[in-house]
Amino acid sequence: MLATPSTNVIDNLQQGVARRRTFAIISHPDAGKTTLTEKLLLYAGAVNQAGSVRARKNQRAATSDWMAMEQQRGISITSTVLQFEYKDCVFNLLDTPGHRDFSEDTYRTLMAADSAVMVLDSAKGIEPQTKKLFEVCRQRNLPILTFINKLDHVGRDPLELLDEIEQVLNLRVSPLNWPIGSGEAFQGVFDLQAQQVLLFERTVHSQYRAPVKVTDLADPLLAETIGERACQRLREDAELLAGAGAPFDREAFLAGTLTPVFFGSALNNFGVEPFLAALVALAPSPRPRESDRGWIAPTSPAFSGIIFKIQANMDPQHRDTMAFLRVCSGRFEKDMLVHHPRLGRKVRMSRPHRLFARDRETVDEAYPGDVIGFSNPGIFRIGDTVSAGDSFSYAPIPPFQPECFAILRNSTIEKHKQFNKGLEQLREEGVVQVLYAVDQYRREPILGAVGELQFEVVTSRLQAEYGVEATLERLPHTDARWIVGSAGDIEDMYLPMQSLRVRDQDRREAVLFASATSARYGVEKNPNLKFLTLSALNELA
Repeated sequence: MLATPSTNVIDNLQQGVARRRTFAIISHPDAGKTTLTEKLLLYAGAVNQAGSVRARKNQRAATSDWMAMEQQRGISITSTVLQFEYKDCVFNLLDTPGHRDFSEDTYRTLMAADSAVMVLDSAKGIEPQTKKLFEVCRQRNLPILTFINKLDHVGRDPLELLDEIEQVLNLRVSPLNWPIGSGEAFQGVFDLQAQQVLLFERTVHSQYRAPVKVTDLADPLLAETIGERACQRLREDAELLAGAGAPFDREAFLAGTLTPVFFGSALNNFGVEPFLAALVALAPSPRPRESDRGWIAPTSPAFSGIIFKIQANMDPQHRDTMAFLRVCSGRFEKDMLVHHPRLGRKVRMSRPHRLFARDRETVDEAYPGDVIGFSNPGIFRIGDTVSAGDSFSYAPIPPFQPECFAILRNSTIEKHKQFNKGLEQLREEGVVQVLYAVDQYRREPILGAVGELQFEVVTSRLQAEYGVEATLERLPHTDARWIVGSAGDIEDMYLPMQSLRVRDQDRREAVLFASATSARYGVEKNPNLKFLTLSALNELA
């Protein structure tokens, strides 16, 4: 029987929960998501100098883009955890990839977040990947804060952008600040709640905090400072928004039906500090999470958590695999013994780490909302639950259906051990599905991925992290279905041309089809068999 927690323990847990803000940043590629991440770190004091997505010579790269391929290509490939403190809050910032080919990693990361920041390009508004990621947030009723970025470039009218958010996303908007000018004439923002004018100055390469001058609309020198035309436009906009703007409704925000909107330029540091202050004030603390035993509150005394990400080789000095655990309830303590339902036994949670991109440091405790890392010698998989009290499982993290397939060949035969180890670790991370043809003599792995860029990640990381050169042969297949039925029916099944029978890493049999039409034909010709998507197969299990 578990001892009843003392009042002091409960109070400390409640205070720890109240301090946490765990949020993900989502956007279409090139909207400025990673730049905003870097500038939030700068203003929170977590870094002394902001890095760049595409760093100049003698300029540091973005903290969150630590992988070699990310720095070479100027894109985010893997999600990153950055924990830092600001104004008595502990932030767990989850930076996500923007490209659709890495949607599965982003989806898993959103499962660990309590809210999301949606970054939009002021010239482009709602873009396809933003819309897809927003729908994931909507499914979880995640509160969303919107940052309309790149006001230092010529963009669309702010009112037009607000209308697009409402019409395309069916999401009410409440602007909490307003831009003063745009393009080269962008000078700052007007805080609609405090009725303050915040004017910013540019800094060298925008690597340091932008000096800010605070005034108000009644300042007789305002027109002289920002220009007569800009001053008149600002006063007209402020009057219009005072009468017609939607007031901020916190309950609607927490329900995911309204988004507070902020304007700025992450590149030039304009509007970043007010946005960081808004995250402190508005972003919710950890929320209850659904499990097979009902909803688990973060203030529940017993520790529990869920593994949402696996990452190998973050630190070249360690060359280990890190499991990312989101603390969901209770207080985590180093070396505690916990239930591991999938393994059906208890495991000891030793060597926990606080994460800051690829950097790590040992911690003794963690609270709900925190993301901590554990060295993973094959104990954890994505979606695993651990708990110190009763054994239970949180709602599973569904896998994505692979749509692209390729044969992976090792060009460095003498390094077959490194090749196999690298492939196994990338499979554990969920970068790709690894399949093997049933009827073929050669045992070359077939990779299944959501998008083509994932194949490039595999070959790049095999070379960079394991010293293995590998080549890919694309396959014509576009769909995979896992087969459920008797051994005899599976052996006798009729398949259309170009279909390929394969087995996955768990020795479950599947068929690769060349098209959706081909898949339908295969289903029709084999009525005694079930042809399931990966998520449907896991639900069946």
